[in-house]
Amino acid sequence: MEGLELPTITNHTPDLLATDEAWWANVRALYDLDDAVVMLDNGYWGAMARPVLQAYQQATATVNAGNAWFGRRAFPPLLEQARTHLAEVLGVHADEIALTRGATEAMQVLIGGYNRLAPGDTVLYADTDYDSMISAMRWLHARRGVVAQRIVLPEPFDHDSIIEAYRQALQRYPRTRLLLLTQVNHRNGMLLPVAEIAALARAAGVEVLLDAAHGIGQVDTPLRALGVDFVGINLHKWIGAPVGMGAIYVRRGRVRDLDPYMGEADDDRIDTRIHTGTVNFAACMALPVALDLHQRIGVANKRARLLYLRNLWLDALRDDEGVQLLASADPRLSSAIAAFRLRGQTTLADTTATAEQMVRQSGVFVVPRDGLASGACLRVTPGIFSTPAQMEALVGAVRAALG
Repeated sequence: MEGLELPTITNHTPDLLATDEAWWANVRALYDLDDAVVMLDNGYWGAMARPVLQAYQQATATVNAGNAWFGRRAFPPLLEQARTHLAEVLGVHADEIALTRGATEAMQVLIGGYNRLAPGDTVLYADTDYDSMISAMRWLHARRGVVAQRIVLPEPFDHDSIIEAYRQALQRYPRTRLLLLTQVNHRNGMLLPVAEIAALARAAGVEVLLDAAHGIGQVDTPLRALGVDFVGINLHKWIGAPVGMGAIYVRRGRVRDLDPYMGEADDDRIDTRIHTGTVNFAACMALPVALDLHQRIGVANKRARLLYLRNLWLDALRDDEGVQLLASADPRLSSAIAAFRLRGQTTLADTTATAEQMVRQSGVFVVPRDGLASGACLRVTPGIFSTPAQMEALVGAVRAALG
């Protein structure tokens, strides 16, 4: 597609390509980025590449000119094309996908609509899960009469201890019927071994709802290989679609396990489980361009580059006694996101002050995150357009904050 040109990848594995600065400079050139700070909060949302932005702007003009005539006549088939394209990228059927305004909306539909719960059942969530999803799980007490139980994942974490934590939780709470999993959590960036945990849950008669907001687009795992039937997806983070794009996945045959949305028809169409009203026409129309660019770069290449950048700053700070790294060296548990705290700084006030100090002293922007059982932390998230020099700037900023 015009505007998506990148040098051909020849004889490069993802790990080798990850260090090819010339190739990634071509990727970076697709983005118009503000350099006011060293921006390392790319987990909030992913900037649109220029071809996506141009498609979005052109679509906005088209929609505005055509008004209701365009919206009612020309847009519906374009929406269906976008949904079909997304389903192809995810490796699922188009009738298993519905577009939403983000992963939060998708997960709230799944959590609130899941109807196979009885009063007295237990639903499980972890300290690493997203705040809005935790609130929704707790809300199930009022909606379904269930017990919402929090578990704490081990820190520092390793593969076996994570599996064991979920195994023990399922044994400790035998009335568990629903388990929330976050594929990549927004606090310390841990990549859960979802397929293994989901297998444990199935053996115990427990359903899994998967929050894949930070997984889809940066983790090289086919959706079906995760072994879950209900998934909330974000498209404006690691796919790079316009802000306000997400999706819900429900495997064929499972739609009726979700309540229809506020009086919608009770049939087998996924669209009856989510109703967002008038959609962002232009964002939906630009989604295929974002998907094309995502595929052109390649999710395996994205993941390798992001892990390379992540490991540059983690390895540089690993022996600094004043820094506590909240990240595993195990690639099975690693994502672009990782976190740290200065030793002894476990309150949100402390980490917020350190974040402000890093911006003021060094021009490096990271964000405080709260909610882990061990305390607050500072989250670092490079993007595919980030550079090794920015990782070096981060290391310098952390050491300057130590004093």
